[in-house]
Amino acid sequence: MRQWQSTDQGRHLRGRRKVNTEPELMLRRALHAAGARFRLHRQIAFGCTPDIVLPSRRIAVFVDGDYWHSCPVHRRKTPFTGPNAALWEAKFQRNQERDTRSTELAHAAGWTVVRIWECVIRADPQTAAAAVLQGRTIEPTAIISDTEIPATGEGMPS
Repeated sequence: MRQWQSTDQGRHLRGRRKVNTEPELMLRRALHAAGARFRLHRQIAFGCTPDIVLPSRRIAVFVDGDYWHSCPVHRRKTPFTGPNAALWEAKFQRNQERDTRSTELAHAAGWTVVRIWECVIRADPQTAAAAVLQGRTIEPTAIISDTEIPATGEGMPS
C-alpha cells in the first residue's frame, strides 16, 4: 500500500474532528430542545457506532458530513490531483462502504437508522430533529445549494 505524502494543501486536515462536529452539536441541541434524550457514540453492534442513539425509540442516527460522505448535492465534483489522488479516491470509497455496512448492521440489530446530511442540519436543525424523532431520513435536494449553506469541504485536498 502506498504511503500518504505530506503536502501543504493537506496540512489543515490534521486537526479535523471526527466526533462532536458542529452539525452534530446543532442536531443534539435541537433534539434536546424537543425533549429527546439520547446517548452519544454508543456501539450498537460490532462495527456499528452511530453518532447519536435514542435507546427508548431504538433509533440510530448517523450525521454524515457533506464532503467526507459524498453528499449528492455537495460532493466533490472534480477528480483528485496530486501525489495522494489515488489514496483519496480509495478513502472516499471506503467511507461509502463503511456507511452501507453500518446501516446494514444497525438494521440487523433491530434499530431504525436515520442518516442525516450536514447540509440538512445546517439548513434547519429543528426540522432535522423532528425527522430524527419520527425515524425519517431527509434527503438533500437541489434547493439546498452551495451558496446557501457553507460547504465544509472548502479548502479540502485537491
